[in-house]
Parts: sequence; C-alpha cells; structure tokens
Amino acid sequence: MKKVIAVVMSAVVIMGTMVGCGNSKSAGSTGEEKKAATNYNVAMVTDTGGVSDQSFNQSSWEGLQELSKKTGEKVSYLESKQETDYVTNLDKLADSENKLIWGIGFAMSDAILNAAKTNKDINYAIVDNSYGDKTPDNVTGVTFRAEEPSFIVGYIAGRTTKTNRVGFIGGIKSPVIDQFQYGYQAGVLYAAKELGRTINVDVQYAESFSDASKGKAIANKMFSAGCDIVFHAAGGTGVGLIDAAKEAGKFAIGVDRDQAYLAPDNVLTSALKLVNIAVEKVSEQAISGKKIGGTTYTYGLKEGAVGIPAENKNVKKEVYDAAMKLEDKIKDGSIVVPSDEKTYNEFNK
Repeated sequence: MKKVIAVVMSAVVIMGTMVGCGNSKSAGSTGEEKKAATNYNVAMVTDTGGVSDQSFNQSSWEGLQELSKKTGEKVSYLESKQETDYVTNLDKLADSENKLIWGIGFAMSDAILNAAKTNKDINYAIVDNSYGDKTPDNVTGVTFRAEEPSFIVGYIAGRTTKTNRVGFIGGIKSPVIDQFQYGYQAGVLYAAKELGRTINVDVQYAESFSDASKGKAIANKMFSAGCDIVFHAAGGTGVGLIDAAKEAGKFAIGVDRDQAYLAPDNVLTSALKLVNIAVEKVSEQAISGKKIGGTTYTYGLKEGAVGIPAENKNVKKEVYDAAMKLEDKIKDGSIVVPSDEKTYNEFNK
C-alpha cells in the first residue's frame, strides 16, 4: 500500500492560483481526457479552511481536477470564508447546472441536507459525514477510518520522542476529529508499552480550521512544555504548528496530505487521508450512471485511501518497518484501532 500511496501523492498537482469566496474556479476538458464529456458538471463547496488549506479541501479539489482530466467533465468550486457562506454557495452551484455537488467537511452536514431536500434532481455528496439510515436518495456520505493512519503516526511519535511527551492539536471538537485524537493516543500508548515506559500526550483544540496563528501559539506552548513532537488534525490551523516546529527545531506530524514539503526537516511524517481519491472515485461512479445516493462509502487502510507517505526521511528505518507491520495487523483485524474516548478506554485496559 505504501508504494501505491507514494505514486498517488507524487501525481498530485498543487494549484498555483486560488479564488475568494463567492467566485468559482473551473477546470474543463483537456487533451488527456479518456472519453467525451457528457455535461455532467461536478462542483464543490469548501469549508472555512478554503481551497488552499494544504489539507483536505485542497485534496478534494485536486480529486475533481483529476476527474476532469479523465472524463472531460467541467468541475468547479466555491470557497467558504465563514459558515454562513455554506447555504449561499450551495444555492449558487445548484443554479449553475451542476449535477453533483460536494460539501467538504462535516460542518456542512445540515446545509447539504437542506439543499438536497430543496433540489431533489441534484445529487449531493459530503466528505466526513454519514446520515446513516436517514440518508436521502440524492445524498452520498463519504467517511474515512482516520483513526488508522493516526494510530500509525502515533506509534512513530512514541518510538521517536526523546522527551516522552508529545502533543495533539485538534481543529474543532467532533466525532471526526476524535478519530484522529484517539487513534493517535492509542498509537503512542502502543509504542510506550512496547518500550516499557510512560509517554504523555498533551491535547488542545483551537476551535478553528483556519486560524494558523492560533495553531502556532498552541504549538509553541506545547513545545515549551516539553513536547518534541506534535500531531495536528486542524486543517489550515495546523500550518501554524508546522511553522512553530520549524522555528523551534521540533517535529510536527502532518495530516490528510504529505505535508513534508512545508518543512522538510521538521515534518516527521503525515497521516494521509486521500480525500482526492474518494472524491474522484465516487464522482466517476455518478457520471457513469451508477446510483450513489442513499448510502455512505467508508475508506481505510484496506482500500488504500489512508496511510503514511512511503518517503519519511526523518523516521528511522526500523521504526518505519515496525509501523508497516502494524498496518498489516490493522488490515487483518489483529489490531482494532479506537476512534473515540469509549473505545480508547477499552483499548487502554
């Protein structure tokens, strides 16, 4: 799987030009398309982190760009600067002849549901949210077992720390971010037990996915308190952590994308959640005529949609190899990674 992820990540092209809230950016057909376009327009609305968040919004847009290259279909996005933009942006895209509209992030769950009820002839999909057995016929949920890569990076942090104190910065508290937090804590715990020592995990939430300055302030506090490695699940807020790690000479652990390019000497590794692959695959199915509504797709290690980068220059080889063995145990069910406080407490017994 690690080879597959390396190939996927190396193929991603990062956008050089972004747009503000209320302005759409589109990518049409190219000479590389594999089949003629069918005018099945696909669009997305970002959460407040924006399309250039170096995280899951950006990854989602990259997935749609790849979709456009393959199919020739027109893709576009609208950015949300604040939560009140969700409804407005969804309405704009509904009026623009889009047949599939994505909401990026669990914070858009209510807005997507209401838009779907109003526009029953349009398909909607949402990243990081499931409506369970109440999912409307024109809505698709996409979720990830984010606790799995978080466990792996937690294990690596536990095997790497020299101070026996590491940290976690969350964006906004939610069941989705719980997956990252408790998966990470479980991985640290697993490493600590393996090494026969105690490793403390400091946890703090920024209550934002877009405030890099707050992320940096929290990180600086953690580093000053003795943490030498801090993992984030905070979108654009986490960019502040990486800046702080670079200035302090400590390690940060990235999220969603391989964030090593932001600070090659100070990003230990990243917990990959390849939203781009999920967005591309589900959209392709919709374009092909498959019914995708009324259900939830879930992706994890088995599906090759989460993991860590194949290249981790700051991780010792023996630690990386041990982490890969743990991936295999998660895949075959030997290790069931906790995803919330309750399952973490059971794991910790």
